[in-house]
Amino acid sequence: MAKSKEVAARSARAVEQKGILHAAGEALLSIAQTTGSMGMVAGRLMSRLVRLRVDRDELFRSLYRMGVKSMPIVVVTALFTGAIVVIQAAPLVQRLQAHALVGWAAGFSTFREIAPLLTALMINGRVGANNTAELGTMVVTEQIDAMRVLAIDPISFLVAPRFLAIVCTLFLATVLADALAILGACGAGMVLIGVSPATFYNSLTGGLIGVGDIMSGLVKSALFGVVIGLSSCHFGLAVTGGAPGVGRAVNATVVASAAGIFVLDYFVSFTL
Repeated sequence: MAKSKEVAARSARAVEQKGILHAAGEALLSIAQTTGSMGMVAGRLMSRLVRLRVDRDELFRSLYRMGVKSMPIVVVTALFTGAIVVIQAAPLVQRLQAHALVGWAAGFSTFREIAPLLTALMINGRVGANNTAELGTMVVTEQIDAMRVLAIDPISFLVAPRFLAIVCTLFLATVLADALAILGACGAGMVLIGVSPATFYNSLTGGLIGVGDIMSGLVKSALFGVVIGLSSCHFGLAVTGGAPGVGRAVNATVVASAAGIFVLDYFVSFTL
């Protein structure tokens, strides 16, 4: 009796292990398939961009919808992000009487990490998801197929302009976010811990922050834009299953882009 119970327990453990391995294998295959599909989309995009086969009117429309209309949320996020940095640092600054380092601390963290990362996440939620929904809707309503019938290249007419617009939007939004975050940090420092704007400015420009720190964040922002652009275009073009499929694609875009941003940030931080 005891042996039969032991055999049954071993069988149950073996089945459970096989189930875990099966799930892990499916996950790896799904990731590999998604990565390969995104690589194919990237190759098709690069072939159009190298030959400058991009619809100019669609590019300008996308820059307006994705860039100009995203400015309010970027402004609000950047101002409060800078203020939050000072709020978190305020107790330590007051305890150590290190008021002369507030500008450097706010600038260093903002330029290298906070501004590009938070701006990318906000653009991902607003622009990336919207781009996927639009492309996915065109796929399920057969508008993409109709364009091919009319000898119009969907990549040149729709995908490449949106990809370029996302990259440019995120880069320029990060530049704006850097400036506004520093402004928010300066205001919070003056109100909360009595750091004058002159002291804040001298600390910020005292030589501890170099051009490399600013460029690090800007390079990251461009790379984050590539991740968001590729993810949103890939999942938008790969939609199947009607309206529910569009919803699943939007969710996949937001999750994949956010994960890709953090993973890329980790590796890029070692080299910049």
